[in-house]
Amino acid sequence: MNRADAGSTPDPIRIGVLYSRSGVTSAAETTQLQATLLAIEEINRAGGVLGREVEPVCLDPQCQPRRYAELAEQLILENRVRLIVGCYMSSTRKAVIPIVERHNALLFYATPYEGFEYSRNVIYTGAAPNQNTLPLAGFMLTHYGSRVSMIGSDYVCPYESNRVMSDLILERGGEKVDETYLPLDARWENYLDAAKRIKERRPDFIFSTVVGEGIPLLYRAFAHVGLDPYKMPIASHMTSEAEIAIMGHDVAEGHITSAAYFQSVDTPANRGAVARYQASFGEDQTTNMCWEAAYFQMHLLADAIRRVGSGDPTLLLRVLPGLEFDAPQGRVRIDEHNNHTYLHPLIGRVDSHGRFEVIGRAPERVKADPYVVSHSTPTWTSVSRPDLLHAGVER
Repeated sequence: MNRADAGSTPDPIRIGVLYSRSGVTSAAETTQLQATLLAIEEINRAGGVLGREVEPVCLDPQCQPRRYAELAEQLILENRVRLIVGCYMSSTRKAVIPIVERHNALLFYATPYEGFEYSRNVIYTGAAPNQNTLPLAGFMLTHYGSRVSMIGSDYVCPYESNRVMSDLILERGGEKVDETYLPLDARWENYLDAAKRIKERRPDFIFSTVVGEGIPLLYRAFAHVGLDPYKMPIASHMTSEAEIAIMGHDVAEGHITSAAYFQSVDTPANRGAVARYQASFGEDQTTNMCWEAAYFQMHLLADAIRRVGSGDPTLLLRVLPGLEFDAPQGRVRIDEHNNHTYLHPLIGRVDSHGRFEVIGRAPERVKADPYVVSHSTPTWTSVSRPDLLHAGVER
């Protein structure tokens, strides 16, 4: 503990925060920033970490991969920060990883991603493919059919996610009827053309890996051409409450998302966290899968610092593997072997109020398999409102 003298206040523990407040994925990243600040506020209100306050150093990378790398280096070299939370798109994470590895810093990454990666200097708290893509594939192929149209944003995560989904479809004797990628800055006309093409090809469902500002455009285009989400839903592991708030409840209703968390999760931890969040940031604020991972990873980091008495990444990596926390989704655990997190996969359908109604739930928390060694999917233990599950579906 650093002190100028015996009577001084302990130096704060500084945490670098790299979430964008402007740019294509800023809607979700802003919620991650707010979740981080909420967790820090809770930690400090409870006395900090070993009597030291946690102090966030927040920078705005504006959704530009090059800026994430530059600001990560700035945090480490100029601000003397070796613990960083942040990044959203995989392109931004991949830009930062060489920086944290070179300086032996530690990055906490709270976004679902495509897998096929491990870094000793990254703690992955978002879902890996076997915790969202595999559950989603199993659910959709069972309940809707095996003719699938794919549409994604033009960067690494959608390509890799679609590769995994393609394997699952083909293994089950299905057909990929279309695969389209649109630029991150694609316009309404691009999404409208894609929706018209999907309508012509009549798949059983659409697997979307579109991110950021493109998500509302895709769903609005889907509605504009008259497609029925109860017969031919968009299934995604990217679409969350953050994007639903932008597109509108009427546009989102009936579509399906696979995630480890929805705001509608009924746990005491979630009810308390949502209430505190809305008290701090506004009653109209909604939470989402990325918000939740950003929230619980700060509490895990604080617990790890308490255990070793230091913010030194080398020491923290001795205790972070195996560490558990009662997160809003349920009890999570950092895996001892791959730095990913045990999570609780869910399948949710958007209701008329813009909330996710859980229609499928894994029987227990799932160990992350970032390299998708196994292609098995969960046997769902509960499906609420079976009338909604098959509503409007012609079999």
